[in-house]
Amino acid sequence: MASRRALHFVYKIGDRKATAKFYRDVLGMKVLRHEEFDEGCKASCNGPYDGKWSKTMIGYGAEDNHFVCELTYNYGVSQYEMGNDFLGMHIDSQEAVERAKKNDWPVKDEGDHSVLEAPGGYKFIINHKPQPADKDPVQQVVLASSNLEKSVEYWKDLAGMTVYSKTDKSATLGYCETQAKLVLQDIGGEVNHAKAFGRIAFSAPGGDLPGIEQKMKDANQTIITPYISLDTPGKATVQVVILADPDGHEICFVGDEGFRQLSAVDPKGDELLNEAMKKDKSDEWFAKKGGKAAA
Repeated sequence: MASRRALHFVYKIGDRKATAKFYRDVLGMKVLRHEEFDEGCKASCNGPYDGKWSKTMIGYGAEDNHFVCELTYNYGVSQYEMGNDFLGMHIDSQEAVERAKKNDWPVKDEGDHSVLEAPGGYKFIINHKPQPADKDPVQQVVLASSNLEKSVEYWKDLAGMTVYSKTDKSATLGYCETQAKLVLQDIGGEVNHAKAFGRIAFSAPGGDLPGIEQKMKDANQTIITPYISLDTPGKATVQVVILADPDGHEICFVGDEGFRQLSAVDPKGDELLNEAMKKDKSDEWFAKKGGKAAA
């Protein structure tokens, strides 16, 4: 379905400063927009937390035509237990490997690619190819599956994705040949999301969302957040539906029209993130109390 787009993957982060350094100085991504919130998201975009949090969208280009990363930071939470659900984001960028070595960031070379680990444990598989200037360097996101046939059936028949390739152990799916792909990899066991679980997001025409929700209802699939409108102060209102696949991977479908307005690049995004990190005194406060809390 070419009318649908792969948008981003949501990562929970505990160390905002170290994470910002990794994404900016190592991966070479740019801050696209940054927002601060005083209370938890109605669609639990920041996870099951009710307190103050921030969202930073970061990537290689505008969200209209790039698959990006959403970094959610919950004030007061320093780390999240990693599960086996997220298996990596693949990026074409030999330059990122060179930047990692220049910044003394650990690099695990594995033939035609290297593996970099972000603060918190998320893995990035960096292909030894020049970082393209005319298209998105992000190639795919790999998620674990406990039953590949069941997973493919869900994403193909219910989520409307095209299967581009499939083996006994993995399947590559997407909405468009030129977009970042979703790869499902059979891990031969139960998928554990632990506390660091993320969420993958796609856009669809706003009028499609009620139908997507109804299709999942008819198939007795999990709906985490029924069709809802979300407001961002001073920005567009967007409609979303939050689902979960058979392994519990969270999926956000958002109305494309509102999201394109909401996701416009903010020239002050980098400055806003730096300002928020400078004002954040939680490290000092928790140090006096014996350390931050781990989720």
